[in-house]
Amino acid sequence: MFFKGSVRYNPSSGKQESYYRLVESYRDYNGVVRHRTMASAGFIDHLSAEELIYISKRVTEKAAGKQTLFVDEMESKLSPYIEELYAKLLKNKKVDDPTKPVKKKIEVESVKNKEVRELGSEHLALQACKQLGLPEFLSTMGWSEEKIQLTMVQLVSRTVYPASELKTSLWIKENSSICELTGYPVEKITKDKLYKQAQELYKIKHQLEQHLSQKTNELFDIQDKIYLYDLTNTYFEGEKRNSLMAQRGRSKEKRTDAKLIVLGLVVNVEGFIKYSNIFEGNMSDCKTLSDMIEHLHKSVYKNQETKPVVVIDAGIGTEENLQIINSKGFDYLCVRRSKLQEYTLKKDGEIIVYDKKDNQICLCQVEQREQEYLLKIKSNSKELKERSMHQAFTKRFEEGIENIRVSLGKKHGVKKESKVHERIGRLKEKYPSVSRFYDIELTVDSLGHVTELKCCMNEEKWRIKEQGLGVYFLRTSVKNQEEKWIWDAYNCIREIENTFRTLKTELDLRPIYHKTDQATMAHLHLGLLAYWIVNTIRYQLKIKGITHNWTEILRITSTQKLVTTSGKNDDETVEIRKASEPEPKIREIYQALKYSFYSTVKIKSVVPQTDSKKNKNIDNQEITDT
Repeated sequence: MFFKGSVRYNPSSGKQESYYRLVESYRDYNGVVRHRTMASAGFIDHLSAEELIYISKRVTEKAAGKQTLFVDEMESKLSPYIEELYAKLLKNKKVDDPTKPVKKKIEVESVKNKEVRELGSEHLALQACKQLGLPEFLSTMGWSEEKIQLTMVQLVSRTVYPASELKTSLWIKENSSICELTGYPVEKITKDKLYKQAQELYKIKHQLEQHLSQKTNELFDIQDKIYLYDLTNTYFEGEKRNSLMAQRGRSKEKRTDAKLIVLGLVVNVEGFIKYSNIFEGNMSDCKTLSDMIEHLHKSVYKNQETKPVVVIDAGIGTEENLQIINSKGFDYLCVRRSKLQEYTLKKDGEIIVYDKKDNQICLCQVEQREQEYLLKIKSNSKELKERSMHQAFTKRFEEGIENIRVSLGKKHGVKKESKVHERIGRLKEKYPSVSRFYDIELTVDSLGHVTELKCCMNEEKWRIKEQGLGVYFLRTSVKNQEEKWIWDAYNCIREIENTFRTLKTELDLRPIYHKTDQATMAHLHLGLLAYWIVNTIRYQLKIKGITHNWTEILRITSTQKLVTTSGKNDDETVEIRKASEPEPKIREIYQALKYSFYSTVKIKSVVPQTDSKKNKNIDNQEITDT
């Protein structure tokens, strides 16, 4: 709103003076800019132009519901004028009274819902970003407000709708309300901007990880006493001919046809990432540990009062790696790579514990060996699983041997000794876990043809193997700890398995379609940042007894939408932009997280009366001569 003056006769002074009206601009349906009077201010020539501008600005702010935080000299002087004009606006119903609910009559048949956008999941993820202090951190890095808004758009989108940059840009424009939530102009969203922003985030990877690590420890009062380290890999779609990172390796998804890249993570027992690194696809597990330990020693361990424990699996727990862990001031805990054949158990007896499925597990400490704590684990469920697998492989191996034997009696069957040995070798290679328990003898005639094949199980070898079914050993440098503590500490490694499962399955980290190594690294890093948001939400929900996975949380929150409802009456079209009421399950999630409900309301009134309608009204008026 602004002041508009016209010269009139002032009866009080007897002079021609400026008479001021407070007006606002609008466009009619023909696109013509017009002015309408909101309130009459009267003869106020004694006020300067600066003071008039200040009054109009403050009245506009009050009409929009904004309140000033500080009362300056200008505010004190001009307050009577501001309050008088605002009171006139309320009296003449030019603006809505904030103390009263807005009531407008509309025709029911004219009500329409449009511009429906997804809201619940985006609102949830954005509040987690703010809880983690990401906007404030990026501001300290010198990022502009618009760049921070774009980052929030991208992080929330990756968390809620993990897809390619092209699909994400379309989703943001056509399906999501995230730009309305962050304030970033939706018309500026392009796939190229998303590509570039992901790479900008990767440039500050280490600073981000350090900030998020410290922030989550402060938020949830976490003391990192146990670190879990493991690796996984994901595969590429495409040949990746010029890539240094994409290499052939052992795929955990059995994708022997695709090149791989390896992701290494350090997480705490609450599932929060402490450090991440990306390796070439042909990197073996045991060669990645030194980099991680060096980073922990520099950035994490120096802040610890007690000696932390690094939990790793058997593939990483080589003698060299265990020495590296000890040399940097950490304790280690892992599965022994080979089983003990001769050992003596302590006489204190076994300790019985139960897993989540109530399966019995026996724990018993082994007599001290090589300054190391050894714990024997005997699991009945693991024994049943190993025995079942052994029986299945045994059956397949014996069927293969029988096929070779039958072939010896066929007319065109394989009988040549070298070829028979090849078939037996391939069978042993296919079933190495059971083939070593069989002794195979061949009878060969003078022509070099196999006439008889004998295969029998070595009972002594199998007896030794059978005694070790369901048995494995934990080794650790931790001293003076109870057996159950060692067992519970090792089982924390399942948390990092859950992390990998969430990244790959729910955040769609596999496969990778990017062509360059730079884009690949940025893609993986963006997925890790999305995991921070997911784990921040899920960790707080677990404390409250809500154990949904991320997919289920998205399903529940997706029912809340942002909708524009419009309706007409004789004078105007009224549009209301409002969030739908959250369902009970969404309310439960919001309340558990102590997040706010999204309830912002925007009301827009448009006067549709056109010149033609005005002319029609004039034509209908009765005209008389006087």
